Amino acid sequence: MANKKVFVSGCYDMLHSGHVAFFKEASKFGDLYVGIGSDKTIEELKNRKTVYSEKERLYMVKSIRYVTDAFVNPGSGMMDFVEVVDRVQPDIFVVNSDGGSDMKREFCRERGIEYVVLEREPDAGLEARSTTSLRKGVSSHLPYRVDLAGTWIDQPYVSEHGAGWALTVSIEPTMEFMERGGMSTSTRNAAKKIWPYELPNYNEEMLARLLFCFENDPENEGHISGAQDAIGICMSGLNRHYYDGHYWPSKIESCHDEDVLSWLENHICLIPMFPRRPGCSVVEGKNVTPEKVSSLTSAAQCCWDAILSRDLTAFAGAFRDSFNAQIAMFPAMMQPGVEQYIDRWKDKALAWKMLGAGGGGYLALVVDGIPDAEDVITIKIRRKDSF
Repeated sequence: MANKKVFVSGCYDMLHSGHVAFFKEASKFGDLYVGIGSDKTIEELKNRKTVYSEKERLYMVKSIRYVTDAFVNPGSGMMDFVEVVDRVQPDIFVVNSDGGSDMKREFCRERGIEYVVLEREPDAGLEARSTTSLRKGVSSHLPYRVDLAGTWIDQPYVSEHGAGWALTVSIEPTMEFMERGGMSTSTRNAAKKIWPYELPNYNEEMLARLLFCFENDPENEGHISGAQDAIGICMSGLNRHYYDGHYWPSKIESCHDEDVLSWLENHICLIPMFPRRPGCSVVEGKNVTPEKVSSLTSAAQCCWDAILSRDLTAFAGAFRDSFNAQIAMFPAMMQPGVEQYIDRWKDKALAWKMLGAGGGGYLALVVDGIPDAEDVITIKIRRKDSF
């Protein structure tokens, strides 16, 4: 007498021992057939790309000895497996206790398929595993933002004195950067609430708009986080955004030229200092004037031109001028202890500035070559097709 056919369905992304234990238990009922959610379906349901492609997941699942055969489900939504079930014609449909639903139960009843619910049990000597728990333990793949020039122009109380550009690069999370370090970690933490693991593969400017609106509650009458933070995180490559008295820029220009991005990576590095101290107010004593804003916007324009032409001397000069314009308007950026870090590196770098609003955090250096020192951090600019 032929064995009964058993069917299970799921994503099986980040394949782990819990999946194997489930397949082992399900195969005790008969020959096991597995339906795998397609990349497109998972992205639609979970608002994220898969860690492994459907081809890789199919290969791995088929390689498990408890599995008779596996297929990529051609349908969509939570019931993407219907066509495969009708093709396999299983006798039993098995689900985990947290993966069942009345819809699946009714689907099986209509087709005369036995519906079996298994409790999630690890195999002997192993810890209980689930993809959700594993994702919670994985560092987020969301990018960070590095601001190069024009910082503060994204605040209307600055750009109302003179319109201009802010320059940012989106960098890969090659390490966990310190909180309150000028890397836009507060905006990145807000992004984690929407996209815990990574940015969805979607229009980058629209993602930045969504993040900006999400972080800045219209009922909150306090500080509005500048749009350069959301843009710097969500928009890959090198970007400049033009502010003219409004919170959102009137135009954005991007550079994805590989030669330019590689050149920039070879001439920028970061030095960790200390987190911005509690109670520190970098806007205390601010002095924003049209003349000072003009210096800021002029430096940002020169910085953009120098980067695109890969002119290191001009880039260093514009980088330095932009920082000087920032601290002329916001002298409280130079908190106690910052000057000592600058003094340490001023003979080894062509220019320097603090990231973000300053007060501590990271010192960004323009260098002729990346220094060979333990505390030097290189950056990896996020390319457009890297997510």
